[in-house]
Amino acid sequence: MIELIQFPWSPFCLVQRRILEFSGAPFKITNLPLTGDRSLIWKLSKERYYGVPIIRDGRSVVFEVAEDSQVIAKYLDEELELGLFPPELRGVQDLVWRYIENDIEGVGFKLNDIYFKEFVVKADQVSFIRHKERKFGRDCLEQWRAQQKDLLKKLEQNLTPFEQMLLHRPFLLGDRPRFVDFDLFGMLENFLYSGHYQLPKRHKQIQQWHQRLTTAKHSDYKT
Repeated sequence: MIELIQFPWSPFCLVQRRILEFSGAPFKITNLPLTGDRSLIWKLSKERYYGVPIIRDGRSVVFEVAEDSQVIAKYLDEELELGLFPPELRGVQDLVWRYIENDIEGVGFKLNDIYFKEFVVKADQVSFIRHKERKFGRDCLEQWRAQQKDLLKKLEQNLTPFEQMLLHRPFLLGDRPRFVDFDLFGMLENFLYSGHYQLPKRHKQIQQWHQRLTTAKHSDYKT
């Protein structure tokens, strides 16, 4: 059985979780603590990796080799025969997911993180703050909270190309979900994780797409 090792609100973990749900294959989830203990990942990767997500599938351990490598998604796609990376979309998907993981994720996670006290257990909150401030600077969470309205406007603006893409098709690149659909879904699920937000009201097509992808099953698209 495939095991997904993750933080439950991580946008990149949410991508892989939805792919696994879509596949219909059995899988299990292992949530890591935020206390800095990455020993399980360090051990599984033979001291080559310490990030999340990571996949264990029998003797196979799969993790990313670069910020935009998509090794895990491609592994799941091949093993489960999901059709997420068709040859005719090579290059196109690369461009789209880079935009998603920069312009959408880069805003969405900040909006979610300002509510960290509501989903990070108290014992782990100091570790969470320390991690964020080491990466983004002292008082970054307070700064993001002060910028909340502007960040929401920016996210809405950055989502506009996807609203336009969905005007004449059910998914971003056609009649069935591809990797970029799951990638955008994961970034938006992270944004929505705290429960304080909704998808922008003006983006009706994205709202409908989100509903479709939430319930989509691979079996519905087999030929």
